[in-house]
Order: sequence, then structure tokens, then C-alpha cells
Amino acid sequence: MQVSVETTSQIERRVTVQVPADEVDQAVTARLKDTAKNVRLHGFRPGKVPMAVVRQRYGRDVRNEVVGELMRERYVQAITQESLNPAGYPRIEPTVNESGKDLEFVATLEVYPEVALKSIEGAEVERPVVEVSDADVEQMIETLRKQNASWEVVDRAAEDGDQVTIDFQGFLGDEPFEGGQAENHELVLGSGNFIPGFEDQLVGVKAGDEPEIKVTFPEDYQAENLAGKEATFKVKVHKVSAQQLAELDADFIKQFGVEDGDLEKFRAEVKKNMVREADQAVDNRVKQQVLEALKNANEIPVPQALVQQETDGLKRQAAQQFGLGEDFDVSQLPNELFAEQANSRVQVGLLLAEVIKVNELDASDDEIKAKVEELAQQYQEPQQVIDYYLGNEQLKSQVKSSLLEEKAVDTLLEQASVKDVKMTYEQVLQAAQQAQGDEEAAEEASEDDAKA
Repeated sequence: MQVSVETTSQIERRVTVQVPADEVDQAVTARLKDTAKNVRLHGFRPGKVPMAVVRQRYGRDVRNEVVGELMRERYVQAITQESLNPAGYPRIEPTVNESGKDLEFVATLEVYPEVALKSIEGAEVERPVVEVSDADVEQMIETLRKQNASWEVVDRAAEDGDQVTIDFQGFLGDEPFEGGQAENHELVLGSGNFIPGFEDQLVGVKAGDEPEIKVTFPEDYQAENLAGKEATFKVKVHKVSAQQLAELDADFIKQFGVEDGDLEKFRAEVKKNMVREADQAVDNRVKQQVLEALKNANEIPVPQALVQQETDGLKRQAAQQFGLGEDFDVSQLPNELFAEQANSRVQVGLLLAEVIKVNELDASDDEIKAKVEELAQQYQEPQQVIDYYLGNEQLKSQVKSSLLEEKAVDTLLEQASVKDVKMTYEQVLQAAQQAQGDEEAAEEASEDDAKA
């Protein structure tokens, strides 16, 4: 077998392989003999069909089958011999495929790029410094009470924050429009769930009122037939309800895992969860800045085969996130919606892998176990989670990858210029949510495209 390799780009190789004709012909003849044993033709006993007849009838198909197998086998041998590291599957095409002639084929493939890591020295990284105050804890407890609140019908005019139960129908001029009506709809005033101006005009209504509300749809409204149009809604108010916060009693506290219902233990548990959440937000914010600096310092070619794999994964995540169903064909989602995010992820993955390799980073079994125990504390039955993770090699491998990534980021952080910045609990969470929102923007955009 003769092999030659042509470098067609930084990450593309064109591998030409020649296989001696006698090897191919011998393999074809052997396969034809096996085929002959099972051939049944009128006028011949089973297994007694002359080889000339077998070759004439089945020779072309058998040769194609054998050549296909040989090309796959010799491709693997060739990239091993030439120490090539393919990223994805090759495109293999025969260039000479005739009996009596050496088989020649060309495999075009992408390889992993060679990375000469550059330092991120000088990159500025802001590290939030957050302290969860008693006021933050009390605010969180109020939020939990609101999330578990009930609604009680009141005999008064509706105020901001109240819930009104209404029927409504929308009109453009004198004509009702599709999708502009509902019955017994529960709307919290001030929630911002309706068109701007709609909820404001319901402040002050009482049960039995039938106001007419005029609003103008936003210019960028998703329904093009309504965008920028003025509409009138005829509304009937059935009832007004005020929010009743959950009582901060033992029964309420027990819902959050504090079995004895003790208020101080509950406050301590809430604060512990908030500190953990803040720490995660700080780590994520620092990590994002470090990875952005790593990308900026190291522009590398990215194999499109890996980008496509990542794109397909993002499509599946988007379909799952938006409840499009298991049968939804994700190929309907355009690659362009995910291309930038997929390309960035692949680039970061390749660079982090090099950081791990160059710095000989590793994670021991004890470190993996400690990380699993840390993750398990977020659940009501930590030991069950620990046993589940440590008993599953795939999950342990995922935890190890996460640990190695953390170590790589810490290694890079030592090269950067780190500035501590004081932030409140709310500020650091908002910053983390904003970053997450930016990352998922392409996925969110895919929902409308999928439904179109």
C-alpha cells in the first residue's frame, strides 16, 4: 500500500492511497467463491453454478462491496501510518477502480489544528466580590412567600399587583381579529404580560365593570397584521383578587427541607443556598472573561466537522427547550442560527484541551468524589445523588471533564490581571443571567423560525 499526503489547508489533508491490484482481485475472487456457495440459478444445483456465470452476474456488485471495505480499512491504516488526527469523518472517493489495475482512492479529511498556545498575560479580568447580607436573605424569603402566595377575592377597585379575572375581545376598527379574545383570563396588573398600556388601564376597575381599552401594538410585534396598529379591547371584569403572601410559619418552612420548621434554621439554609448561587455566578463571570481572553489571544482554524457536530447538539437543545417534541426534525432549524455559538464552543474546547495537555492537568478519584459531594448538596437526598454519580462511569467522566476545565481556567487566571469589584447579590446574579441570555440568543431565535 502506497500513501501520499497533501496539505491543502491548515486543517485539511488530501490522502491518496494505492492498493496493489492483486490484493483487490484476490479479495474479489474470494468473495465471489463465498457468494457462489449460496447462489441458486435455474438449471444448476445449489453451489454448482460455474464461477464464470457467478462473476458475470454478481461481479460488479461484489467488487463494489469489496472495494468499499478495502478503502475503509486502508484509510484507517493510512492515517495511522501518517500520524494524522482526523476531526470527523472523511470524504472517500475512488479514482482508479478497474480489474487488473491498482486501486487508487482519495480521502479528504479535516485534522485537529496544531495549537501553539499564547499567554493571556495582560488581559483584564473583573472578579466580583459579593457578600450576602441579612437584607438579601429577607428579600429572598419575601420572594419565596410571593411564589407560594394565594389569591383572595376582594370587593374594591383593582390596584397594581392585583389579579383581575376578565373576558376580552380585540377589534381593529369594527372587526374582531384572530387570537384577540379569551374568557376568564387571569391577569396580574403590572406583570407586563400584555401589550404596553393594557394593564395600566385596568387599574381602578371593579367586578362587573366593562371598560373599553385602546392600545397600539408595538412596531416589532410578532403578528405582522397587528404590528403598529391601534386596537380596541372590549373587556368584562369578573373579579378582583389581592395577593395573600404565604405565612412564614412552620408549615411553610417545612416545604424547604427544614423538618422542625425553625425560622432561624430556615434563614441559615436560605443564606447557604444564596451564597452557593452567588459563588457559582462569580465563577461563571470570571470563567467567561478568561475564555474570551483565551480566544482573543489564540485565533485558530476550526474544523467544520466539529462545528457541525456542535451545531446539531445546539439544535437538539433548542428543540427540547421549546417543547417542539421528540419527533421534531431539527434539520428544519437553519445552521446559521447556531453557527457563531457552535464555532466559539469548538474553539474554546480545542484551546482548553491544549491548556490541560500543556500543563499536565489531571483530576484524581478523590477530587471527583469531592466534586460530586459538593454537587449533591443541592438535592434533598444527597447520598442518593452521590451513589448514583459514583456508580456511573459516564457521569464520573463528565464530572472529571468539568474539574479539568476549572483547573484550566484557574491556570489561565494566574496569567491575567485580576481586579476585584464589589457587587451586590442582585447585581452578580443579573450579570450572570445577562451572560447566559447572550449565549442562548441564537437558541431562542430558533423558536419562531421552527414554528414558521
